[in-house]
Amino acid sequence: MAMILSFVVFLAVAIGIALLGMKLWLRPKEAIERVTGGGINSEEEIPTHPSLVFRDMLNRLGTVLPASPKDVSVMQRRLMRAGMRGPNSLRMLYGAKVVLGVALPLIMTAVVWNSSAEGFNKGAAVLAAAGLGFFGPNEYVSLMSRRRQKEIRRGLANSLDLMVVCVESGLGLDQAILQVAKELEHAHPEISEEFAMVNLELKAGKRRPEALRNLAERTAVDDLKKLVAVLIQADRFGTGVAQSLRAHSDFMRVQARQIAEEKAAKLGVKLVFPIFFCILPSLFVVTVGPVAVKIMRELIPMMTGV
Repeated sequence: MAMILSFVVFLAVAIGIALLGMKLWLRPKEAIERVTGGGINSEEEIPTHPSLVFRDMLNRLGTVLPASPKDVSVMQRRLMRAGMRGPNSLRMLYGAKVVLGVALPLIMTAVVWNSSAEGFNKGAAVLAAAGLGFFGPNEYVSLMSRRRQKEIRRGLANSLDLMVVCVESGLGLDQAILQVAKELEHAHPEISEEFAMVNLELKAGKRRPEALRNLAERTAVDDLKKLVAVLIQADRFGTGVAQSLRAHSDFMRVQARQIAEEKAAKLGVKLVFPIFFCILPSLFVVTVGPVAVKIMRELIPMMTGV
């Protein structure tokens, strides 16, 4: 049975590779047109590059998986927070879920087919592989979102200080945001991209409070939400933007110092378990080990001899 299954899988893979090679690399239609002298019409579709075949396949498979409008909006928001803002990002995500949800159970079935495990364990392994393939892309998007939020939080202090300098030097808030996006393009590309998008929204005609609220909604970073609230209030009540930014910058600096002190205070408690389980056993082996060996070699034979 295993040999027949292996032969069927090999035959299917060989036929698929042969058809893919004929379609992408041999291209018999173009060869016939070159021999017969026929040209390619401008209305014909441009052939897809082989490196983009997998992406196109994910896009097509993404339309197969049904999704409710509520789930679509939630996933689009998660993709935006992860920095995946292409027009086909959502379809590629659903396509990856379809591919992994089918491929991983098949691979797990081939792995556990001839194993000595019980049938229930085999079925559980296949179901676990299916769940991992279907929900794995969601976890990957969440991981990328948390990583991007961490990078934005790390670069926010520098961007705020630079914005304070720009505003105090005479630039308006819109020009200061644009200048910060340009200056931090290489040091902190994530927050630079967010500020550049705010500038594009302002150029497109959106009001400044709306563009700033969109910034807070896209990133979902608490510190950036506080900065947006400060800027909106300063714009609404007519207070000095430079003074508000300077006060918020001092607040963030104090908050960062308090967070660092809190982590330093927790360090002693967190080191208890590594010291107890990793350092103390080796210390006992080094200090007590030779004495225990000497007792076993000399004192125990003397006691038994008596």
